[in-house]
Amino acid sequence: QVQLVESGGGLVQPGGSLRLSCAISGSIFSIYAMGWYRRAPGKQRDFVAAITSRGTTTYADSVKGRFTISSDNGLNTVYLQMNNLKPEDTAVYFCNGDLNSAGYRTDAWGQGTQVTVSS
Repeated sequence: QVQLVESGGGLVQPGGSLRLSCAISGSIFSIYAMGWYRRAPGKQRDFVAAITSRGTTTYADSVKGRFTISSDNGLNTVYLQMNNLKPEDTAVYFCNGDLNSAGYRTDAWGQGTQVTVSS
């Protein structure tokens, strides 16, 4: 079984910063990539950023230049540094792992952490 636990969400004013963390644990053989997604109120879940086991990063156009994804310990912990936050960044942020668990390719999700950008 695999667990992803997000932390670091909260309320911040426009222009402020937050750092999200995601810790992964469980029966994991290897991690191919980790990512962050978000779901704004009334909208579908959208891609935000991802990092592969080789360190390649990708970002949604809406966050390029403001958000940075990074990792520690071979993708076992992943961070999302969010700067210059805007009200439209308000959403529940989910951590995602593309990994091998007990020999099976697995798409794992965390429970989500709320980010609210408001004055």
